Amino acid sequence: MLDGLLIGAAVAFTLQNLLYCFLGVTLGTFIGMLPGVGPLVTIAVLLPMTYGLSPESSMIMLAGIYYGASYGGSSTAILVNLPGESSSVVTCIDGYQMARKGRAGAALAVAAIGSFVAGCIGTLAIALFAPTLGRAALQFGAAEYTSIIVLALVATAVLSQGALLRGLLMALFGILLGMIGMDLNTGVMRYTFGLTSLMDGLDFVVVAVGLFAFAEIIRELTQKQDEDYGQVKIDSLMMTRDEMRASVKPILRGTGVGMFFGVIPGIGATVSSFAAYILEQRLSKDPSRFGKGAIEGVAAPESANNASAQTSFIPTLTLGVPGSATMALMIGALMIHGITPGPNIITERPTLFWGLVVSMWVGNLLLVLLNLPLIRLWTSLLKVPYSWLFPLILVLSSFGILTLSNDPTDIIWGAAFGAFGYLISKLNYSPVPFILGLVLGPMLEESFRRALLISHGDPTTFIRSPISAGFLVAAVALALLMTLPALRSNRANLESEG
Repeated sequence: MLDGLLIGAAVAFTLQNLLYCFLGVTLGTFIGMLPGVGPLVTIAVLLPMTYGLSPESSMIMLAGIYYGASYGGSSTAILVNLPGESSSVVTCIDGYQMARKGRAGAALAVAAIGSFVAGCIGTLAIALFAPTLGRAALQFGAAEYTSIIVLALVATAVLSQGALLRGLLMALFGILLGMIGMDLNTGVMRYTFGLTSLMDGLDFVVVAVGLFAFAEIIRELTQKQDEDYGQVKIDSLMMTRDEMRASVKPILRGTGVGMFFGVIPGIGATVSSFAAYILEQRLSKDPSRFGKGAIEGVAAPESANNASAQTSFIPTLTLGVPGSATMALMIGALMIHGITPGPNIITERPTLFWGLVVSMWVGNLLLVLLNLPLIRLWTSLLKVPYSWLFPLILVLSSFGILTLSNDPTDIIWGAAFGAFGYLISKLNYSPVPFILGLVLGPMLEESFRRALLISHGDPTTFIRSPISAGFLVAAVALALLMTLPALRSNRANLESEG
C-alpha cells in the first residue's frame, strides 16, 4: 500500500492534476447547492471534454465533482432549508433549525469538518480494503438487498420519537407513492390516472424540494412578520467546546455507516445519511432534541454521505459494478480511454487507482480550505429579510425542478408536495420516514421480485442466506424493542386503574 501511495502522490501532486482536482471540488461544491442539477448532470455535460485529458486527470476531476457535490448540498440545506443534493435532505431537519437559532456557523463548520474526516477515513478504506471489500459486496444478492431495506424501513419508526404507528404510516405512504409509474417488468401503468407526466414516477428531487423548500416558504409566509430572517441573530461562526465534544462520536459513527452502505452497490449516499441520522436518534439520551437543532443531526448524516461517496468507488473500480447513475458515468469515462474496471485495475493501472486515492485526500483538504473561510459569507444570507429571500428560493427551486425533465408539470407537483409538507408539519408527522419510504420503496419491490424469480417463488430464500436472515432478525428485534416498552406502560396503567 505504501508503494502504491508513493505512486499516487507522484500522479496527484503534478500541477496539472492539482488544478483539475481544484476545478472538480470547486465546481462540485457549487452545483451541489443548486437543486435538481447535481453531479450526474454536470458529469454528463463534461464527459465529452475528457477525451483530450489523460485517464488520471479526467477521473480526478470527475471524482472531485462527485464528492464535492456531497458537501455543497449541505450549505443551502442548513441556511434556507433547500437540499441541493438528495443526500442533504436529512441535513435540513436539524441544520436549518440550528440556523434559526443563530448557530448557522456551527452547523456549517461541523458539516465541513465531518465531511473532511469522513472523506479521509473513507479514502483510507479504499487504499486498505478495496479488493477485500469489493469481493464482500458480491455476497449481497436480491434476498440480502430485500432484507436490509426491510430493516431500514422498520428503523424509520424511530424517527417518529416512539410514535411507531405514525412512522410506519408515513413510510408506507412513501412506498405507495414510489410505485407510481410504469412497471418495468410488465409495462403496466400504475397509479398514473392517465397522466403521461407520471409514466416515469415521481422524481425524488421534486418531492424533496417541495417537501422542504416550498413547505418552508408556506410556513414562513404564514408566520408573523417579526419572525423574519432579518431578526435572526448570528452568534459565533465556530463550534463551542460542548458542540465539538457532542460531534466527535456522531462523525465517527456516521463515517462507519457511510462506508458500509457505500460499498454496497445501489444503496448510495442518500440512504446512508438517513441511516446515520436514525442511529444517532436511537443512541441519543434525549431523542426529542432531534428536529429542533441537534448538532448530532448534522454531523452524522454529513459524515455518512461523504464517506459513502468516497467508498462507492470501491465496487465501481474493483468490480465494474456501478452503484448509481453517477458511478455508471465514471465507468463510461474510463471506457472512453479504453480502460475496463475490474479486480485487475489496481495491478494493471496503478497510476490511475492510486492517483485517484491520493487526489481524494487532496480534494477533501481543498474542500475544507475553500468552505470554512466562506462560512461568514454563507451566514450573511440569514440577515436578509425573508420577504426578499423567498422569491430567490422559489425561482431557484423551480429552475432546479425544471432542469430535470423540462416538464412544467413537475413544478406543480413540487407545489403540491409543499402543501403536503406544510400539512404534516402542522399535524406533527415527521417527513423523514415518508422520504425514506419513497427512496427505498422501488428498490424493495425490485429486489423482492427478483429474489422470488431466482428462487422460483420460494419465500424461504429470505431466511436461507445467513446475511439476509440476520437483517430480518435485526428488524424483528428492533420492532420489539420499540413496542415492548409501550405495551408494558399500557399494562401498568391498566393495572393501576384496576
